[in-house]
Amino acid sequence: MQTNTTPTLLQAIRQDPDTGLRWAMRDYAALVRGIARRILPGHDRDIEECTADVFVALWRNAARLEATGTPVRAWLIVTARNTAINRYRALQRHDTLPLTDELAATIADLPADPAGDAADELAVLVAALEPPDREIFLRKYYLMQSSREIAAALDLRVSTVNTRLSRGRDRLRRQLQERGYTHG
Repeated sequence: MQTNTTPTLLQAIRQDPDTGLRWAMRDYAALVRGIARRILPGHDRDIEECTADVFVALWRNAARLEATGTPVRAWLIVTARNTAINRYRALQRHDTLPLTDELAATIADLPADPAGDAADELAVLVAALEPPDREIFLRKYYLMQSSREIAAALDLRVSTVNTRLSRGRDRLRRQLQERGYTHG
C-alpha cells in the first residue's frame, strides 16, 4: 500500500473496523506473518496469534496513528517484531538466562538518544568481545536463542554458555559504567 493511501486505511479502520481491518490484512498480513515466522519458527499457532494481536493493536491505535501521521507499514513492522519477541520470550522462559538486575538497570538507564549513541556504545562493546563470547552474546540477545541452542551450535556445554554469558554481562556492565553509563 502506498503512503498516500495510509490515512484512508486508518480512517476506514476507525469508521468501519470490519472493512478497514480486512484491507489492512489484505495488504499487510503476509508482512506481519513473515516477521513473526522469523522470530517464532515452527510455532504456527503462536505465529497466527501474534498476527491477530498485531491487527487488534492496529485497530485500537488507529486514531492515534492517524493523529500523529505514523506510517502504518512501519508501525506494523515494529509492533509485529515486538509482539513476536514477547511471545518468544514467554515460550522460552524456562531456557532463558536473564540479564542480571544490575546490568538490566544499567542498560535501561542509557540515555534515550535519537542519534543512537548509547545503543551504538553497547553494540561496539559486544562487537569487541572475543570469540566465542561475541557469538554467544549475539545468538542470545540478538537472535534470541536459548542457551541449549547456542551450546549445540557452538559445540559447547550449556553450563559453559551460561558461565560465559554471566561473565560477559559483568564485563559489559563494568565497561558501560566506566564510560559514564551508571545505574544510580
